[in-house]
Amino acid sequence: MNLIEPSWDFYRTFLMVLRERSLSAAARQLGLTQPTVGRHIDALETSVGFPLFTRSPHGLMPTDAALELRPYAETLAATAAALLRAASGQHGAIGGTVRISASEVIGVEVLPPILAELHRDYPDLSVELSASDVVEDLLRQEADIAVRMVAPAQEALVARHIGAVPLGFHAHRSYLERRGIPQTLEDLSRHSVIGYDRETPAIRSIIGRASDLPIGRFAFKSDSNLAQLAAIRAGFGIGICQNALAARDSDLMHVLTDAFELKLETWLVMHENLRATPRCRVVFDALARGLLDYLRQ
Repeated sequence: MNLIEPSWDFYRTFLMVLRERSLSAAARQLGLTQPTVGRHIDALETSVGFPLFTRSPHGLMPTDAALELRPYAETLAATAAALLRAASGQHGAIGGTVRISASEVIGVEVLPPILAELHRDYPDLSVELSASDVVEDLLRQEADIAVRMVAPAQEALVARHIGAVPLGFHAHRSYLERRGIPQTLEDLSRHSVIGYDRETPAIRSIIGRASDLPIGRFAFKSDSNLAQLAAIRAGFGIGICQNALAARDSDLMHVLTDAFELKLETWLVMHENLRATPRCRVVFDALARGLLDYLRQ
């Protein structure tokens, strides 16, 4: 291995080539020329002493060694982004950038009005919202604050338990007028049910807590909870969604209220090193207030 430490820019380029599987595509994403991206990869390979990619009909394929380096490069990228966010808030007033991680439903359906009010109070604050069901690692600084539906297990995190988000079966009024209202869980076998595509760990957890739930053939399947919610709103069939979201739409009806209810415990979490950072503290407190108000609906 070359003893000269590679430039951080090389790792940034390396990550983009990993994601895009192409020098030209990586160059477009980074705003660089293709020859520059190629030189970055060549220089990094020289520094580490082994090839990182091989050409194939499907583009550039990472070697096993490249895949071993990936998590370290991702940590570097997350740390660099966190450094910039920290630097953005060092001008005295409450301002700068805070990155929030939340599930796609919470991120799209619940947080925007909370964040809009926050922005009115603190116009110098900038928010980065990662709306994904992938749990981002706060210890690796992939986000500053997270809204999670799983209890945090890492000791270096500050966590506030917000409460439980109740879920239930819902359907659009037009669907129920066509197909009737189910009276028991067994009746769902005669209805168009909206559900998941693949059995993820989160889905297995839900199934484990609702063992009496009849799981059969779904008429509509998606791993996106937002897509499932959209199908419910469109009148496709009966699906599970957050009760408070359904209550906002007078055309969505809560069915099987006595037969089924599931609660998602909710936490607000941030790294303990950020608890004294004014911009993060303000955002954390605003999210706590807004989420508590949401649960009271």
